[in-house]
Amino acid sequence: MSLDEPEPVWVALRLLIVVVSLSLLVLGVRVAVSRRVPGVWSRFARLTESQRSQPVRLGGNVALLGASQLVQQTPFLVPVPHPVGDALFAVALLLVVAAMAWFVLVRR
Repeated sequence: MSLDEPEPVWVALRLLIVVVSLSLLVLGVRVAVSRRVPGVWSRFARLTESQRSQPVRLGGNVALLGASQLVQQTPFLVPVPHPVGDALFAVALLLVVAAMAWFVLVRR
């Protein structure tokens, strides 16, 4: 599949996923580096005090999940050979596992 496929709804959905995952990646890195959880997250997700005190844990987790989605959507938007697409899918799965490990292992 590529951008020239006949169904424009799928292309729009994939581009939306790329935009959302890119914003998650940027926001997660920002939270992890600045060590401040945005107030919107606290209100929207109803984070407890212990969760708000761990911005590196939350930001890193969100950044890894955003990167995973971004890598997973790459073969659908950019023409790549099939083995490269399989490798990118494996990298996306590894990023999801890394996000779970990050959330479990990074404690303050």
